[in-house]
Amino acid sequence: MGGNRAEGPGAPLRAGGDGLKEPDNLNALFARALVDELCAAGAREAVISPGSRSTPLVLACAEEKRMKLRVVLDERSAAFVALGAAKATGRPALALATSGTAGAHFFPAILEAEAARVPLVALTADRPLELHGFGAPQTMDQQHLFGTHVRFFADLGAPEPLEARLRHLRAVAALACSRALGPPRGPVHLNVPYREPLSGADAALPALRDRPAPRIATPRLSADDAALDEAAREISARPRGVIVCGPRDADDDLPDAVRALSRSTGYPILAEAASQVRFRVPEAVAHYDAILKHRPSAEALRPEAVIRFGAGLTSKTLQQWLDASGAYTVLVSDDSALFDPAHAASLVLAGDAVATAFALADRVVRPAGASLPFADADLAALPAGSQLFVSSSMPVRDVDAWAGRAAAVRVLANRGVNGIDGIVASALGAALATSRRTAVLLGDLALLHDLGGLVAAARLGAELTLVVVDNDGGGIFSFLPIASQTPRFEELFGTPHGLDLARAAALAGARLHSPRTLPELRAALRETGGLHFVHVRSDRARNVERHRALEAAVASALGSAP
Repeated sequence: MGGNRAEGPGAPLRAGGDGLKEPDNLNALFARALVDELCAAGAREAVISPGSRSTPLVLACAEEKRMKLRVVLDERSAAFVALGAAKATGRPALALATSGTAGAHFFPAILEAEAARVPLVALTADRPLELHGFGAPQTMDQQHLFGTHVRFFADLGAPEPLEARLRHLRAVAALACSRALGPPRGPVHLNVPYREPLSGADAALPALRDRPAPRIATPRLSADDAALDEAAREISARPRGVIVCGPRDADDDLPDAVRALSRSTGYPILAEAASQVRFRVPEAVAHYDAILKHRPSAEALRPEAVIRFGAGLTSKTLQQWLDASGAYTVLVSDDSALFDPAHAASLVLAGDAVATAFALADRVVRPAGASLPFADADLAALPAGSQLFVSSSMPVRDVDAWAGRAAAVRVLANRGVNGIDGIVASALGAALATSRRTAVLLGDLALLHDLGGLVAAARLGAELTLVVVDNDGGGIFSFLPIASQTPRFEELFGTPHGLDLARAAALAGARLHSPRTLPELRAALRETGGLHFVHVRSDRARNVERHRALEAAVASALGSAP
């Protein structure tokens, strides 16, 4: 609440100059203070699902001018919409549920936010303490609902007419957002009980004096000079190296920093599609996955040094190549997280990745003869400035392996725990929070997992293009050894659904496109305004054959190269 801050410490909580009416009961007073504090910490997106016990918080969010309120019918989709908003903006985003089982539906998004380091704030309304354990409806133990998967939990207690309680609420809200913003970033959970009446005038409402909580500055890690000097010394002694950029959500200056580091070291950049580097650095190598599948080339390109940025790698081929190299490996981590499943890191530089990359570039003496002879080729991409949200499973692997660098496209993906649930809702949240033209690439099973997200996209009027690759089942399993090891493969793994997914487009009122040629697909992707459903039919067996043919063509070209 903007007006509250202008009145200074100790001022009664009131509407001030923001045009809001006076809080008319204790619940409204405390809910308003909580939302005000969350906004002060940077929150601008609140995603709610209908419910009664959460009424004070819903009204407080609706009346707060700084907050954009989105209403999503089911809590599971709502949490993923908030996750997408937080992922795309880097700000805390709120997911708000009523009491009972509603908050439990946040769990998949909480798990992804934990692993992907996304500042998701879960707010669960609750019954007051006196109703717990005595059979009150829609009442359950919501303490530590998400266990150790959140960075912070607090039960705020039902509002009481005490100024100390109001100050406590603000301080806890500020602390929760501080923990969400890290380092490391991640989800937090505030449980908020309310007594009845949940709304309406309270003639006995006291004039409590209110003040903002102190701002908690987000700490920044900085790699120490001795570690930077060590890394520079070791890299300078190794002429054959690579810079590897894994998934990273932040839309900052890392591409420029990595480019400077590449020029300083002479090392090529192997950048994942979701690294925010591939589409902004012309020199970045896009098709390393196909190159490294050619064994002689992989052996010839074995590096002596590796500089790693970002989270765990999508390409299994790249990860295995790095593991086998035995190279001196520098892991640059924004928050001291070790995305190093092979335990290959020689040195971890914990600190702001952008500042660390620039500092390392300044220290390195370019090794004589530095470079590895990677080749690259561009593929068509979305228009510059677009945002592409890519589902886990085959879509993210295909984009990472084959998408070129034709335009500055921001690529996002839920690569924390790599699930295919909540993809449409996550993309919707990213689209709404950034107002950027957004497409989402997903398979048929991912769509069926998130029909709630599709309904939410229709209700919220998002400008979103869904590209649904429909191969009637789980396409990724056809690439695994099990595909030829059991006669019951289709029943147990392929799992054909036999559904006409075009009906999902009709359910959502989306404009349906059914391209059969590449020009028709490109034309569909150029369509703007509203919700578009691009239904691309694919055959799983032919898809495997096509992948094998592409890999063979790359191997043939590399084998005949001088």
